[in-house]
Amino acid sequence: MLIKDMAQRLQITPRAIRYYEEKGLIKPEKADESGYRQFTEEDVWRLQTIITLREVGMSIDDIRELLAQMQEHEDTLLHYLELQRSFMYTRWVEMAKVIQTTEAMIERIGNSQTIDPGELYELAEANKRLRQTRDNWVDRWNFNQIADDYDEWVQRQSECPNAAHQSYGQVLDEVVAALGPVKGESGLDAGTGTGNLASRLVSQGAIMSGFDQSPQMLKRCRSKLPGMETKLGTFFAFPFLEDRFDFVATSYALHHLDDDQKLLALAECRRVLKPGGRLVIADLMFEDEVARQAHIAALVRDGKEETIRQIDDRFYADRSRLLRELVALGFAVKARQLTTYTHLIVARLN
Repeated sequence: MLIKDMAQRLQITPRAIRYYEEKGLIKPEKADESGYRQFTEEDVWRLQTIITLREVGMSIDDIRELLAQMQEHEDTLLHYLELQRSFMYTRWVEMAKVIQTTEAMIERIGNSQTIDPGELYELAEANKRLRQTRDNWVDRWNFNQIADDYDEWVQRQSECPNAAHQSYGQVLDEVVAALGPVKGESGLDAGTGTGNLASRLVSQGAIMSGFDQSPQMLKRCRSKLPGMETKLGTFFAFPFLEDRFDFVATSYALHHLDDDQKLLALAECRRVLKPGGRLVIADLMFEDEVARQAHIAALVRDGKEETIRQIDDRFYADRSRLLRELVALGFAVKARQLTTYTHLIVARLN
């Protein structure tokens, strides 16, 4: 087909097609001495891909690299689009906070009829700190590398007294019991990993969705639950719209976030829950800072240096701080300890 036919088919201008040709993204063949460009169905596919990626904000250089990778790996485009979606949700959540900050600035100025640069600076700095808290997270635990062996590892841990994942299966059963899912309810497994908790909830009739920051963990989850909606995403910007779920559950995930990052994750749980929604958390924590220090002191006396290192590495939570934040977010809460380190928090929106 000629360039005018290509332009008409894709509803773009011939000039745009020439631009992508100049950038080396498409290479139509010259038919004969006339010099007219001849486009194939493969050119149509490449140009459709290019237009789609430009629409979601990808640069020309990145598109060129992605198209080269796609010739070797069929799932490259899917992975990129999932990354792009996760990034968009992150920007959306951040922009919502910026709007809230701007509204607060306007309200303060309107109420006082004067401008206090110090107050406005304080608001701006608070917003900046939130962004930095999100940006500071890194995967220090290499979840992509351990995904294939995770289920076997956690099962071994489950059988070890005082291990972080002691009685793992029973803990997940406690989460399900605390949620009491009703058939047909919509639920989110935040940080779903390989889908062990989600599997239990699906078996109870819940319509589950899940997200995780690790593509390999999601791959394992999808192999177990091919019908479940799964997305690449982070605890700082759940890849779902607000008021979406009847309940949110999360198990053994929040301990990979520091204390400030955990609070951002709780706010995201609140954002995606419907009015009256439920949240259940099973994770590694201490009742409060006093309990933490007493336990650490006992470990020091017993020479358990490796256990202490793991507690510090995994950000075991201060349960009392989580409960205060949940109350501030509008939840009614209760909590209890399940194993040496795992606690259960059950919260319901008022």
